[in-house]
Amino acid sequence: MPSRYRVPAAIAASFLLGASITLTHGVLAEKQAATAAAGGLPLDDLRNFVEVLNKVKADYVEPVDDKTLLENAMRGMLSGLDPHSGYLDKEEFKDMNEVTTGKFGGLGIEVQAQNGVVKVVSPIDDTPAAKAGIKPGDLIVKIDDQVVKGLSLNDAVTKMRGDPGTKVVLTVVRDNTPAPLIFDLKRDIIKVASVRSKMLEPGYAYIRIASFQTSTAKNLDDEIAKMKKAADGKLKGVVLDLRNNPGGVLNGAVDVSDAFLEKGPIVSIKGRDKDSNHEFDATPGDELNGLPMVVLVNGGSASAAEIVAGALQDQHRAVLLGSKTFGKGSVQTILPMQNDTAIKITTARYYTPSGRSIQAEGIVPDIVVQPVKVSKIDDADIIEGIHEADLKGRLDNPDEKKKASTAAAAGAAAAAAVKASDDKSDKSDDADKKDLAIADYELYQALNLLKGLSIARAE
Repeated sequence: MPSRYRVPAAIAASFLLGASITLTHGVLAEKQAATAAAGGLPLDDLRNFVEVLNKVKADYVEPVDDKTLLENAMRGMLSGLDPHSGYLDKEEFKDMNEVTTGKFGGLGIEVQAQNGVVKVVSPIDDTPAAKAGIKPGDLIVKIDDQVVKGLSLNDAVTKMRGDPGTKVVLTVVRDNTPAPLIFDLKRDIIKVASVRSKMLEPGYAYIRIASFQTSTAKNLDDEIAKMKKAADGKLKGVVLDLRNNPGGVLNGAVDVSDAFLEKGPIVSIKGRDKDSNHEFDATPGDELNGLPMVVLVNGGSASAAEIVAGALQDQHRAVLLGSKTFGKGSVQTILPMQNDTAIKITTARYYTPSGRSIQAEGIVPDIVVQPVKVSKIDDADIIEGIHEADLKGRLDNPDEKKKASTAAAAGAAAAAAVKASDDKSDKSDDADKKDLAIADYELYQALNLLKGLSIARAE
């Protein structure tokens, strides 16, 4: 329903700069400047700053130009506020704008600074990082031969960027892994498919949202229409996968929530300045007409993904399944500067429909399912129980010979069928034919839950 789309008022969180929701707000910039002027300037502190600047210029071991010193001062001022505020030079500001289109260069990792190292918030689907096996929570401690400790986040990001086709080696520390992991990655142009879908079983659809871009809501509409057509008008329910979704455009998250809600609040944003306050409500029209929904979340579900999860949970529109989300409950405003640079500054917190802030808390799903790995049991490991036939002195079956002959024939036929099936299976590399419980245990549980909700709804 195109009528529900909001006019874009947000810029996505910068690739490799941390999970964020960001707004552009020129009026806010002018008002903040006027407030600062009216409040006066701390002259003593400014004199101290100038004195430090002069001493560094005069006494540092190597000459440093004024531009570098002032830019470093601005970076320090902003990064000292919180993990999501920062200074963006021309190149970084350009990269951030490119992220909203879903096409940009790099490795495909959403990161933030943590205790002197770089922490992975989430790898982006179908990118070099995701394909190599980098996971949320990984700590990047070395980039090529450069130790990350002591580098700013921007310096680390710059070292990970590069021309498509060039290589970079990341050394990663992971929980419960005794030795560091080495990832030899090749940079690529990252083209993020914001939304994709497939049928899990007849009547049950799967929709994956990898990140929130300006086009996500429209892409979602297209995928829902495709799933309805695939189900031949007999769609019974949908699994919405927000796992490892690092966030992105605020309005994309609002419009996605609106797609599944008939009415009521979606999210509210509250800051110190009244111009930062916004309330977003759903418009009439649920694209699934109330069909059951299960939303998959985990520790890599952040920011805008948490807005959707929180709205659908508080409105009792969907059941959340998985593990606790990242806990990014603040909003960043992008303030462009006169020299084509910008600052990204935290200006507000957001609240779910019930009025809760999930900042540093995350969202606990309705059904907690921790990630597990399921594997098939080898036939040799199966221990058979004791049966009557195993007991010493047991009575023989008078029809034993007849049954044995029949069983032999049936066994031969079954063996031939199994062999034919195995031969066919060996020739198939289609991942969709794998046992879902083994391939994706959380999705397997979500599908089972969705079936139960569908049956309960039918009754």
